[in-house]
Amino acid sequence: MENKVIIIAEAGVNHNGDLDKAKQLIDAAAAAGADYVKFQTFVADNLVSKVAEKADYQTVNTGNNDSQYEMLKKLELSHEDHLLLQNYCHEKQIKFFSTAFDHDSIDFLKSLELGLWKVPSGEITNLPYLEHIGHFNEDVILSTGMSTLEEVMDAVHILVEAGTEKEKITVLHCTSNYPTAMNEVNLRSMIYMKDKLGVKVGYSDHTLGIEVAIAAVAMGACVIEKHFTLDRNFLGPDHKASLQPGELIDMVKSIRNIEDALGKYSKEPAESEMVTRNVARKSIHLKNNLSVNHILTFEDLNFIRPGDGISPTFYKKVIGKSINQNFTSGHKLKWNDIN
Repeated sequence: MENKVIIIAEAGVNHNGDLDKAKQLIDAAAAAGADYVKFQTFVADNLVSKVAEKADYQTVNTGNNDSQYEMLKKLELSHEDHLLLQNYCHEKQIKFFSTAFDHDSIDFLKSLELGLWKVPSGEITNLPYLEHIGHFNEDVILSTGMSTLEEVMDAVHILVEAGTEKEKITVLHCTSNYPTAMNEVNLRSMIYMKDKLGVKVGYSDHTLGIEVAIAAVAMGACVIEKHFTLDRNFLGPDHKASLQPGELIDMVKSIRNIEDALGKYSKEPAESEMVTRNVARKSIHLKNNLSVNHILTFEDLNFIRPGDGISPTFYKKVIGKSINQNFTSGHKLKWNDIN
């Protein structure tokens, strides 16, 4: 993983099974400046039973009562589709990425040599799945929606035991509701997991808008994942909780601005402030006309701008000293003016 914040534009299944729409999503992610565009790799027969019901939000967002299997079958991308999309990403200078949801899909993505894995929230308790990915010892992004801390700890432990170095694991806080209400975000969970697990952290955002993702970066997220779509009015499970292309541009730009603004762990003036400092600060001036050998008192001193003389910080070192020549009112005192 790189040192900057990694921004993953989650296309997911928002292509609706249409390869042209998938390419348009890549165009939008590349235009926004995201680091990765991510899809989902699965074989419906290996993922879900034919009688499994959809989640409530999926039923609402798809506008029908199909089974989960029927919904997913329409959204599969073939191996050939993946290769075409990976090549298209290369043309558009954005990194291709995908989440595997079954073991065959893991093996297929391994053949693409992406070097990066995404464990979705639903697989966090899937021991064989975690072991399969863990033994590659490649970078892993682990989503934690619906999970307790103990479940996240177990998943990290399984990945490490399978062969993945802990330093290669990034844990994403998220809430598995689409869209997520603000009072269910709980961004502090991200910091809590960082402290408890000793791993890098990030945030997978399912809220409407971009402000929570930006706040997560300010709090220390090193990975941001966000669903996006060509049109939020499309029918499909994830469109309603996704950004549209213009909003994705705004999010990426805002994250990069916050990333720059975070700076470093220190407190010192910015280079541009050095000019302003003398203008804004004050220094010791004399209130009245004073004669040589006068002993300075507090009443003789005036603290006014500019600040390029003796700082008021040192006024006690000035009091009780004598001046070595005559000075007029308003004179800016210098150290070589006093004995």
